[in-house]
Amino acid sequence: MSNVGVVVPAYRPDTARFTSYLAAIDEVCSPAVLRVELDDPRPGTLDALRACSVPVEVSTSDGRRGKGAAITAGFESLAPRVSTLAFADADGSTPADSLADVVRPVVDGRADLAVGSRRHPAADIVSHQTLARRRLGDGFAWLARRFLDVSLYDYQCGAKALSTETWAAVREHLYEPGFAWDIELIAVAGALDCRVAEVPVTWEDHPESTVSTADTTLRLGLALVRSRHRARSLRQDRLHTLLDRSRDSGPSLVERLGADAVDD
Repeated sequence: MSNVGVVVPAYRPDTARFTSYLAAIDEVCSPAVLRVELDDPRPGTLDALRACSVPVEVSTSDGRRGKGAAITAGFESLAPRVSTLAFADADGSTPADSLADVVRPVVDGRADLAVGSRRHPAADIVSHQTLARRRLGDGFAWLARRFLDVSLYDYQCGAKALSTETWAAVREHLYEPGFAWDIELIAVAGALDCRVAEVPVTWEDHPESTVSTADTTLRLGLALVRSRHRARSLRQDRLHTLLDRSRDSGPSLVERLGADAVDD
């Protein structure tokens, strides 16, 4: 996969596990570029990444930008250099072999966007989330299938890949800076008639994840409504187009990145 760029967004990761995961991605996927977008790093994390056994690009932020903002920054950096973009969550819940499975349909030209899925019937769950997190996740997936035009088993698994052409099409329509970025990406890709493939993965829960269950679920629900609105607006739905004219969504993520670059 010599023309693939992989972004790993990270907020205060477990250093030993994280560097091991990066090494596995490099060994299995052989990306042209492996880039870490690191938010609010702990002391010693940067030194560990510099000492990593594989070549890793590292971009840091003093504060917590959010997953979506971090991935967007990484994709913007990598897009001119590769033909396929991918990301994997830093906790390593999706192993490198499964990340390679997610990337493959895009590399082979069979999909514009490939979505890893831990809820697919063919997925291999090594260890489960708590019952509460599973129930909330299942309920959210059920709701998303009814709100969005793209019907999937899983919208939030932390491994996705897309072509740089697809990124060029969707990038200006993405606004969600946090965990809801995944939902918005899928909704926008569907509205633009991109070919979306769902890929079953091996998945292992890491309970020390930085995601807060109740708070994140509420935010995802609100983001689902916003994502549906943006997707319907892109499809020129009359009602949503009228609503769009009456409200200001603010700058997109790439517009914010551009403004930050000017300020710097």
